[in-house]
Amino acid sequence: MSLKDRLMEDLKDSMKNKDTIKKNTITMVRAAIKQREVDERIELGDEDILDIISKQVKERNNAIEEFKKGDRQDLVDSTHEEIEILMSYLPEQLTEDEIGELVQETIEEVNAESMKDMGAVMQAIMPKVKGRADGKMVNQIVRQKLK
Repeated sequence: MSLKDRLMEDLKDSMKNKDTIKKNTITMVRAAIKQREVDERIELGDEDILDIISKQVKERNNAIEEFKKGDRQDLVDSTHEEIEILMSYLPEQLTEDEIGELVQETIEEVNAESMKDMGAVMQAIMPKVKGRADGKMVNQIVRQKLK
């Protein structure tokens, strides 16, 4: 079953079960998918849909920080629920140790020696962790290893 089909099935289930947060979250993801398909006049595959979902997770994480500044715990809680729903569609996330191992392998592959080589390392590693790790965390680990 493609990711698009799975989203549609989950949307139907959430409507039947009157799960408003899940219904709204899936609707927003499907709207983002449809918008990109219309803009680019293409049919998105699972890989592109994972990119959209990852972007949505990132946006919600940023929103949580803003809600905390505004002392809006209710919005923080509902946004956490949305993130959990979105994460269920992404591949299993890598742990910090697993990312560290991949970073080390990539540093050796590209023969990186200093921070000047960071761009090459990031360019080589990001396709390997696509959808399975946050770019910000990968960046921090690469910085630690290249010191």
